Order: sequence, then structure tokens, then C-alpha cells
Amino acid sequence: MRTLFVTASGTTVGKTFIAAALARALTGAGKSVAVAKPVISGFTWETAADCDTAILLKSIGQEPTRDAIAAASPWRFQAPLAPDMAARHERRTVDFDALVKFCRDAQRGDGDLLLIEGVGGVMVPLDDRHTVLDWIAALSEPAPDPAPALLVVGSYLGAISHALTAAAALEARGITIAGVVVDESEASTVPLADTVATLKRFLPGTKLAMVPRGADAEAVLKALGPVVSV
Repeated sequence: MRTLFVTASGTTVGKTFIAAALARALTGAGKSVAVAKPVISGFTWETAADCDTAILLKSIGQEPTRDAIAAASPWRFQAPLAPDMAARHERRTVDFDALVKFCRDAQRGDGDLLLIEGVGGVMVPLDDRHTVLDWIAALSEPAPDPAPALLVVGSYLGAISHALTAAAALEARGITIAGVVVDESEASTVPLADTVATLKRFLPGTKLAMVPRGADAEAVLKALGPVVSV
């Protein structure tokens, strides 16, 4: 099964929105898509119907039942903090080896594409030694299928530096960047097209897409088309 790891330059830049839009588009095109958000913080069962995992499940037409959410997100933490801190609040840890194995097992399933959504940004700590970057790097190794990264970034003032830093971190670890999606930030003072034009100069050869704020499903699909074949 082909795998795509959806990550971001930081939190609240639209990672789940883009991942769900992509999953919905591919499912609508007749592709068999599986989704996983193995680590989620800020989670409670009382609000589970609106959590990121539920959004991903609904994007592929799957009912976000308690069992389905638990299966897609085995590491769930209540505090809205980085996973290492959220886990510490519950006297737990994220078992990095088990996390990688969970994703590798999912890659062996049937279907056309597995979408794995990370947590926070590229450098968010998972435990005392590992970050999301280490997680992506572990999955980018050849077997059973390397997982390129789709990097979602914003357009707020300062987003360009954050985007280039995240891209540099991925490239330094030899991780293939499938594309960079610029999701227009709410109340951004920076023109979306200007952000994309600047990133194109500094990321030559990288596929870029821009998604305007409030774009409907058709517009999102059109924007993502050049980055990920749907």
C-alpha cells in the first residue's frame, strides 16, 4: 500500500483539513484509502465526535465509533500539549518502537493509499528522545514501503521561515517531500500568492499548492491535484 505522511510546520496550520480533503477526494475517485492518526493530544471521549481522528474517518466514509477512533489513534492523551508532555501528565509514554510498528503493520493492509497524519509540527517531541521527524524518518526507510512527507504550512507572517525550516529538517534526514501545501491562514496579512512565490524560489523542484481560506471541496481538490495525483 502506498503511504503518505501528512506533517506540518507547526500546529493549527490546517494539517487535518488538508489530509481529510485529500482522503475525501481520493475516495470519491474510487480509490481505497485508509487513514491513521496514531498520536493525538487534547482528546476526550466527550468531544471525540469532533476530534481530528473523527474528521479523518468521516472523510473516507467510515463512522467514527469508539472502536474506530481507538484503532486509528492508539495513543490518545487528554492534555492539549505536545505528546511527551501530555503523556507525562498521565504517567505514560509514547513507545516509539511500538508507534513505528503500528504504522508498518498498517502499511501492509489492502488498499491504494494509507494516509498517516502526524501530530503538531515536524519537530514536536514524542518522548524524551524522539520527535515527529524521527517518526517520519523511520517510515521513510525502504521496507515495506517508504513514506514521503506532505508538508502543510500556513501563510501568516513568519510562516515562510517556519516552512523552510521544516523542509530543511526533512531534507537533512533524507526524507522525500511529496509536496508543500500552503493553507491560507485565518486573518493572514500576507498575500497567499506571495507566500507561494517566495517558497518556490527557495524550494526549487518541490511541488507546491496553495489552498485559499474557505475553499470548497472542488477548489481544494483542484489545488492539490498538482501535488498528489487524485
